[in-house]
Amino acid sequence: MAKITKNRKAAEAKIDKNKFYTLTEAAQLVKDINCTKFDSSVDVHVRLGVDPKKADQALRGTVSLPHGTGKTKTVLVLCTPDKEAEAKAAGADYVGLDEFVQKIDGGWTDIDVIIATPSVMPKIGRLGKVLGPRNLMPNPKTGTVTNDVAAAVTDVKGGKIAFKVDKAGIIHASIGRVSFEPAKLVENAQELINTLVRMKPATAKGTYVKGVSLASTMSPGIAIDTKSVTN
Repeated sequence: MAKITKNRKAAEAKIDKNKFYTLTEAAQLVKDINCTKFDSSVDVHVRLGVDPKKADQALRGTVSLPHGTGKTKTVLVLCTPDKEAEAKAAGADYVGLDEFVQKIDGGWTDIDVIIATPSVMPKIGRLGKVLGPRNLMPNPKTGTVTNDVAAAVTDVKGGKIAFKVDKAGIIHASIGRVSFEPAKLVENAQELINTLVRMKPATAKGTYVKGVSLASTMSPGIAIDTKSVTN
């Protein structure tokens, strides 16, 4: 059994495990209990009343966070030569096709997001075994398969994130850093939750948003009152 560190114990002592916090309270508390020496990521975990095994309930999509994530994402654009200048001008870190397909086939995945034009997808399909497990495979549902590569790059660099429900029906998403002002964490988290509520599948039965928690890297989760974020 893993040993609980002194800092972890101190952080847990500041959380009332019998309380469901408002998002505003949690955003302040997540900063107060942070014990890392680096600018930790702040993540939201949303447990949904969906069955991911059903195609229409396997939620995935994107949301543009008002204040970004605090991290500059490395973007690769896989496209034909006529789109390369457009992608570079928009701020893509890497642009090309065959060279990068070969690198990825060899195991290279030193990027955060891959954007591709529809015409090159047949060449990328075989990379699924490398990109799939890392959630890097371009997908039309997340806006990463598009002819408008400039807009896609701008969106990603500006704070657009992709999300998808896991096998347990939970959405995990980074919505900022502990250095963010609490109000910015609140607005980013609420934007994600609002998006999920709008995406509720018609076939989902019972309570839809079953649980929400906020946590920073290496810190315990803070339970949030779901009614305070879904009304």
